[in-house]
Amino acid sequence: MSALDDALARVSSSRLRELTGMLVATPTPTGEEGALAVQIAESLNAVGLQSRTQWLDANAANAWGVLGSDGCGPSLLLYSPIDTLTAGDPDLGLPWASPQSRPDMEPEARTEHGWMVGLGAQNPKGHAACVLMAAEALASVGADLPGRVIAGFGCLGMPVNRRAPHLRDGHGAGCEALIDTVRPAAAVIAKSGWAVSWSEVGLAWFTVRVSGIHTYAGSRHLLPYRSAIAGAADLILDVESWIEEWAEVRSDEFNRPQGIVAAVRGGDPSAAAFTGCTCEFTVDLRIPPGIDADSAERALAERVDRRAAAAGIDATVTRTVAIGGTCTDPSEPVVRAAVKSWEAETGQLHQPIRGLSGATDANILRADGIPTARVGLPKVSKPGVDVDFQYGMNAVAPGDQVALSRLLIRTVFGYFGGDT
Repeated sequence: MSALDDALARVSSSRLRELTGMLVATPTPTGEEGALAVQIAESLNAVGLQSRTQWLDANAANAWGVLGSDGCGPSLLLYSPIDTLTAGDPDLGLPWASPQSRPDMEPEARTEHGWMVGLGAQNPKGHAACVLMAAEALASVGADLPGRVIAGFGCLGMPVNRRAPHLRDGHGAGCEALIDTVRPAAAVIAKSGWAVSWSEVGLAWFTVRVSGIHTYAGSRHLLPYRSAIAGAADLILDVESWIEEWAEVRSDEFNRPQGIVAAVRGGDPSAAAFTGCTCEFTVDLRIPPGIDADSAERALAERVDRRAAAAGIDATVTRTVAIGGTCTDPSEPVVRAAVKSWEAETGQLHQPIRGLSGATDANILRADGIPTARVGLPKVSKPGVDVDFQYGMNAVAPGDQVALSRLLIRTVFGYFGGDT
């Protein structure tokens, strides 16, 4: 039996269930991944990898393990983030993510519909379990590779700002710190989508501030009146409509960049007799490769200015976050190895997914000059089962995890010049 076949044979759904359960059981809201990073490093060390924990502060940490020597030869990073959007705490997740508490949003893995279900069981922790499984299988067969394999697990991956003053912002800060340390020659990021991709959108966040007049309900008919909230509502509807135009004009072969109005801040519910002098709303606008954040800002500002002038609204646009879209040349060895491995695992001709608008840490890797392929788990689906956004993040099919783990192993061998 070849080393590849031996490693593939060591992938088991039972072990993947164990790994996924371990990962889900420790909550990791963005900025608080340290406890799980320690567990991951211990798990990697137990199977023979040289493991490390990298603390970014008292709460956030990365983990990684290295298989192979530190000598000459390329290094390949198998990477997954480990932070979740919600915290498994009803006081923090409700009613924003759901109107009521749900079992799939709790940090405890259970079985439903034949799937493993729990907070982040698919994204990101189902993927992290596959990277762990691949690393364990490679280590157990003593694969003799002409380079190093790095299994990396990053904190601060979600596109969110800090939830509290003592925490850090996300936006891939953990991935950036990790690659500054391990410096891989190439990377495979395990992130949702059962096909290999090498191009994805970035994102820019904007605050639109609308000015009004602070006044009193009882004086509306006596004093000048201009509601910042009403002005913001007008602009929000116009921006939502314009985003469809943006997506149509800026689409490319693989990406259809979307956007949303994500939050509105204005007024004081405890002082409902009075109007506030400002109302702000936040826009997330996706940016395809080749379009910079300055161009996106100009486009949004022009739209806001046009509608504001027509409606007599006083508004400004300010950019607060920008991460560019990126792509890797599909002729890069890591992409070719991943595509060939996908075909070997599925027995089908690879077809990339089109119309994408998700941004991941792949942008952080590529922006640092690291050729990167992305491949991940499909979303669960079954007739009669309602799979909304949250449930899709929190439910994973173990059989799909087996396939992804095997694909990652094949990619390692293929990247280092072997069979897939």
